[in-house]
Amino acid sequence: MRRRPPGDPERLPASLPAVLRRVLAARGVRADELALDLAHLLPPSGLANIDAAATLLAEAIRAGEPVVIAGDYDADGATGTALAVLGLRALGAAAVHYVVPDRFRMGYGLSPALAEQAAATGARVLVTVDNGISSVSGVASARALGLRVLITDHHLVGAELPAAEVIVNPNLPGCGFASKSLAGVGVMFYVLLALRARLRADGWFDAARREPNLSEFLDLVAVGTVADVVRLDRNNRILVEQGLRRMRAGRMRPGLAALLQVAGRDPARLTAQDLGFVLGPRLNAAGRLDDIRTGIECLLTDDTEHALALARQLDAFNRNRREIEAQMHDDALERLAGDDAIGVCLYSDDWHEGVVGIVAGRLKERLHRPVIAFARARQADLLKGSGRSIPGLHLRDALAAIDARAPGLIERFGGHAMAAGLSLRADALDAFSEHFDALCREWLDEAALAQCLDTDGELAADEMTLDTARALEAAGPWGQGFPEPVFETIARVIEARPVGGDGAHVKYRLAHPAGVLSAIDFNGAERLCDRGEVHLAFTLSINRWQGRESLDLRILALTPL
Repeated sequence: MRRRPPGDPERLPASLPAVLRRVLAARGVRADELALDLAHLLPPSGLANIDAAATLLAEAIRAGEPVVIAGDYDADGATGTALAVLGLRALGAAAVHYVVPDRFRMGYGLSPALAEQAAATGARVLVTVDNGISSVSGVASARALGLRVLITDHHLVGAELPAAEVIVNPNLPGCGFASKSLAGVGVMFYVLLALRARLRADGWFDAARREPNLSEFLDLVAVGTVADVVRLDRNNRILVEQGLRRMRAGRMRPGLAALLQVAGRDPARLTAQDLGFVLGPRLNAAGRLDDIRTGIECLLTDDTEHALALARQLDAFNRNRREIEAQMHDDALERLAGDDAIGVCLYSDDWHEGVVGIVAGRLKERLHRPVIAFARARQADLLKGSGRSIPGLHLRDALAAIDARAPGLIERFGGHAMAAGLSLRADALDAFSEHFDALCREWLDEAALAQCLDTDGELAADEMTLDTARALEAAGPWGQGFPEPVFETIARVIEARPVGGDGAHVKYRLAHPAGVLSAIDFNGAERLCDRGEVHLAFTLSINRWQGRESLDLRILALTPL
């Protein structure tokens, strides 16, 4: 365990609880950054090309031209596609269609085949959401088919930009937008804000054509932002917090309400973690196993009964995904036996290409090594890989470096620092694995490879309270880049008992200077300790049951003393 640098609590208001001041200071938060109101959102004007995007869309709306959205098959893409369709309709677009690629036949992004589907809708303008920045051939095909193309994306830029009419991407070279961590749905939200301002200036809205309140769509923005695991800088925290406030008040799309219902979650108690671990996986499951359009239609529908039926389908997909993932994870652990690679590459003919990313993520957490898991694609003789990395190795840059060292080895790649995807010929896997391991050994030192849990230190006995847990919960949203507070302490085990259907979790009662504490160690059966003193790392959580609240420790690490 390693304690986070303390920061300067004196920069924060003395009215805050002392523990909250320590936690926020350690994350570099200043007093002027505490407010998460929409008034503090970065203005759209900071995004490069945003005015040109607004002009293109405003002209299409005024001319009554149909627009087609080219989306993506993950939760960010699904929420972004739904946002684009609903937002453009609300702003007065005559017709808005959408297309999404079949993960198994087309792969990621705007391909020439998807461009043909888009053109077949009769649209004149194509807008990509959460993709497009690497779709050089797809954009060329779309333009050859007579479509004007607006790319809205957040992925890192490759060596060649597609020849779209307009590109809006905070990671575009030369873009000065302060928040480089916008998700795809966040970029689309900003485009809608700029478009509304342009239409307002043009006198488009009147008594008959009401100006929409775009904050009504912040539920979608919040879900996509958290589910895509982008960094929760202040701007993203504003978007997520505002979306959460609406959802807690019951103001959300019927599809999101239905997904919470089938998952047994109370909207009034919703947290950012619920967006990432409850809603996100159910939307993602459709794209991983079947057709993401089930998820998009769930988000688009205004019919509560139809939304519930679709939510049940998504829940069933997610249960199936869990079963497939568990089998693949067990198989992967067997294949890892004796593997001393720093950059881990795994492949099985039996693995599902829609689930390899989840397996790579679980193995990365277990091994604290960069991991790429491959499955056979439905295209002949191709493998599709999905990778997850650790701090210290930018995964997309690593793939770019391998591509430069061994041209032609990788068919296609793209992604972010911590997650990326690629395609290989089946006969190139061994060579790629050697290159990946060699590069990881070159780029990662011993410090980066040492698995270490950062903590916020100890809590005094009088801070180990339900009030502290409530204050920390209210200070969120917590997530990627703005980690939930983790504390450490020493306690004595009074009772330890396996719980859960397969006994994978452990429920503890602990003796502590603060009193007898309840704790849960999820997937902690392998380190169960039934007696003596233990050193714990934990988060403070609130157990809510039948209208009552109690303090619960969620154990992240446990060491017998």
